[in-house]
Amino acid sequence: MARVMLVDDQELMRMGLRMVLDAQDDVEVVGEAGDGAAAVELARSLRPDVVLMDIRMPVLDGVEATRRIVTDGSARVLVMTTFDLDEYALAALRGGASGFLLKDTPPEALVSAVHSVTGGDAVVSPTVTRRLLDHFLGESGTPSRDASVLQVLTEREREVLAHAAKGLSNTEIATQLFLSEATVKTHIGRILSKLDLRDRVQAVVLAYETGLVRPGE
Repeated sequence: MARVMLVDDQELMRMGLRMVLDAQDDVEVVGEAGDGAAAVELARSLRPDVVLMDIRMPVLDGVEATRRIVTDGSARVLVMTTFDLDEYALAALRGGASGFLLKDTPPEALVSAVHSVTGGDAVVSPTVTRRLLDHFLGESGTPSRDASVLQVLTEREREVLAHAAKGLSNTEIATQLFLSEATVKTHIGRILSKLDLRDRVQAVVLAYETGLVRPGE
């Protein structure tokens, strides 16, 4: 059961999210907050698995609220916003968010993202991923980091990382490489450990920074 807390200054938005999540047998909405400051305090009290966090809110914005919640160890944070702007995505991810989705994300994708983050993965919408990569790679598209950092990975681990960077889930990677999902998850864990990365988002960024995968591939 994934325990989720909703944070958005628009009550109608929280109602919509609650309807989607309450319809799931394995998701429980445990609390709601209308601003970032209240969210930080509520997260400390409830200790949910995942906080669905809006970015633009009164009192305390979602980026700072995310940073405080992650620093406290209260929960993992999945940021949701209508603003498809890379500075918000970057700020949220640097603040420790485990994912970034747009509010027009289909319900099934939202539920999948909640489960992914609960399970320790990180998720970013394809649109935001493209903009993040544009930021990290620059207009030239030239890799900004030496690919030698990937030498600690086995050939199979590099394959898994490349597929993850293209946006494939563990299940999809398993199908593509004829592996079990558990094996893929083990490979992802080893990749993060060997490269000293916090989560899947950082792994994806590194894959593009080193040229292992290039935009459009």
